Amino acid sequence: MALVPFPGNTPDDRDWDDEEESSQEGKMSFLDHLDELRKRIVWSIAALFVAFVICVAFITSHEIPIPFLDRTITTPGIYEFIMGPMREILGPNTRLQILEPTEGLMLRLKMAALAGLLLASPFIMWQVWRFIAPGLYVHEKKLAIPFVALSSIGFVGGTAFAHYKVFLVIWGFFSTFDDEITEFAPQLSTAFGFYVKLLLVFGLVFQMPAVVLILARMGLVTAGFLWRNIKYAILIMFILGAVLSPGTDPIGQTLLAGPMVVLYLISIGLAWVFGKRRNRDADDE
Repeated sequence: MALVPFPGNTPDDRDWDDEEESSQEGKMSFLDHLDELRKRIVWSIAALFVAFVICVAFITSHEIPIPFLDRTITTPGIYEFIMGPMREILGPNTRLQILEPTEGLMLRLKMAALAGLLLASPFIMWQVWRFIAPGLYVHEKKLAIPFVALSSIGFVGGTAFAHYKVFLVIWGFFSTFDDEITEFAPQLSTAFGFYVKLLLVFGLVFQMPAVVLILARMGLVTAGFLWRNIKYAILIMFILGAVLSPGTDPIGQTLLAGPMVVLYLISIGLAWVFGKRRNRDADDE
């Protein structure tokens, strides 16, 4: 008598099945989650502090002597790097105003903190992953490296795009209202505050592909769902562009919403490639 195989999942199905056996560390109580969150926050703050101290040492340019070449190399400082776009727009005859005695010192410390955040971002993203990993299945935890890499690249890429492109366009637009009656000479703290908000907003917006990657892998969103609702997504993006943009000008809104649309399309591709095969087949049908 022939043996009939017991019905069950094929090896291919087991790789993508929602019912795949999860690890025991995924079973955590509410207090365990709070303790895990506390540990991840402490580690993130510690990494941010270490990165801050390192960046303080490089806040200004340094001349490094090279004995065997009999010459020195000047390393660019964080202060000169950040002030570059402002100096380019203002020109050589206009300076930012310092109205408080400690404003110059605090500016440099804030710059070091901002640079430290960028430097520590991969480690912070790793701590975010360590916090959410206990609730994932075994095969979903394999996305640790892609998530950390994609989120870190997205954050640094978003801030770089804001520094090299967006800030120059918006700041240049504001400076065009300078005439023979008024002079465009903003306060230092106001200008830097606007710069920081712009960088952080773009750094967070550029996290969209990493977030969609995890949601698609967990089966919460699909490429078909994202594509079918693209017109609503674009509307929401322009609304968010108006809300999240540091200024109230339409140029800043467009410069924020435009990259969001591109990132949304990239996220659709990631959802199609990395989404659960069962959901992807359903979208194809």
